[in-house]
Amino acid sequence: MTRRAQDVVEQIKALPDTEKLAVVDSILYELDKPDPAIDRVWADEARARWRAYRQGRADHVSYAEVMARYRRK
Repeated sequence: MTRRAQDVVEQIKALPDTEKLAVVDSILYELDKPDPAIDRVWADEARARWRAYRQGRADHVSYAEVMARYRRK
C-alpha cells in the first residue's frame, strides 16, 4: 500500500462509523461502474440460457430442490 493510501486509511479510522460507511459506499460506487461491454456479454448469456431452458436443452433444479439441499447443510 502506498504512503498516500496508508494516510487515507488512518484518516478513515478517525471518522465516526456513519462517515466510514459513507466512505465505503463511495468507494464501492466508484468500483462498480457499469461496463457496457460486460453488460452486453451477460445479456447475451442470459438470453442463450433462457432459450436453452425453454427448448429443454438446459439442466435445471427446482426451487424446492435447491431449498431442500440448502436446509440439509
